[in-house]
Amino acid sequence: MTMTDISLVHEAQDLSDQIIQSEVFLTYIEAKKEIQNNSRIQKELQYFQTLKEKYEEVQRFGKYHPDFRTITSEVREYKRYLDTDPLVAEFKAAEKNLHELLSEISLLLAGQVSPNIKVPTGNPFFDAQQSSCSGGCGSGGSCGCG
Repeated sequence: MTMTDISLVHEAQDLSDQIIQSEVFLTYIEAKKEIQNNSRIQKELQYFQTLKEKYEEVQRFGKYHPDFRTITSEVREYKRYLDTDPLVAEFKAAEKNLHELLSEISLLLAGQVSPNIKVPTGNPFFDAQQSSCSGGCGSGGSCGCG
């Protein structure tokens, strides 16, 4: 290892420490603990997991499975029910905020190395900012992707 490598490791550790101490991360951890320590939510998540397993089984046969509509509808309704629970909604919002922070950091780091590095953020806003493609490589025109 060179001194440059050691310096990079120390800077990466400093950055991770700053992330861990950030309000966004602390909010996420607190929301996660609330979900994990809430017995009602845990039971509801276990039930939802059971529903998802049934859904996956039904999906193997598609609309020809006798319970296709029933299970599909039940999964959608229960997911909607869970998503509207205040604790789950708070956790999902905190998770989204942390994901956005990490995506922004990834984009900044990649941009410092090279503007041609593509960082999959899962966010169309960020993905559009870093892409020089219009319509994708398979759009038929000349591709400007690097």
